[in-house]
Amino acid sequence: MSARLDQLCDRLKAAFAGRIGEPVFALGELTIEVDAANYVDVMRQLQGHPDFKFELLLDLSGVDYSTYSNWQGKRFAIVSHLLSISHNLRLRVRTFADDEEFPVLPSVIDIWAGANWYEREAFDLYGVHFDGHPDLRRILTDYGFVGHPFRKDFPISGHVEMHYDAEQKRVVYAPVTIEPREVTPRIVREEQYGKGGAR
Repeated sequence: MSARLDQLCDRLKAAFAGRIGEPVFALGELTIEVDAANYVDVMRQLQGHPDFKFELLLDLSGVDYSTYSNWQGKRFAIVSHLLSISHNLRLRVRTFADDEEFPVLPSVIDIWAGANWYEREAFDLYGVHFDGHPDLRRILTDYGFVGHPFRKDFPISGHVEMHYDAEQKRVVYAPVTIEPREVTPRIVREEQYGKGGAR
């Protein structure tokens, strides 16, 4: 880890003792984990405190950990990537929703206005609700879409399909009619393959 990231790590531990997990350095970036109860306060301090000044929220996305091998923790997380232009530093922040059935986290839209569409995307694709978001509605899927397509238990074929009905002159929804099938590739073997013979 570079000296600058070492200093950031020390500042994070001093400022957030007991409110964040042990900072982890991996893939050239520093990551901290924050409990849902401390999420907004920590994010507000990361944005406004002169020691940090993470002015930009570069990205906020959902993660479903349910199929990670040997994973024993909570299922849904929100991962944010922050940039401090003032200090030329990046930080990854991860927080988990406490409830797997109805994942809820507080919105950070009051801290970074750019969180608006990111949080809508995480809601749409993972079903994470953001308490305090002023306009939490789907952003990528259709308003009549059923479920959240990036969840690991979402069926590949979906739940419903839509098509335009010429008689009704509108789009209609119907249960999926696709039959799941197993495709076995056909293997063609050439007699001379690998024997170095002339062709």
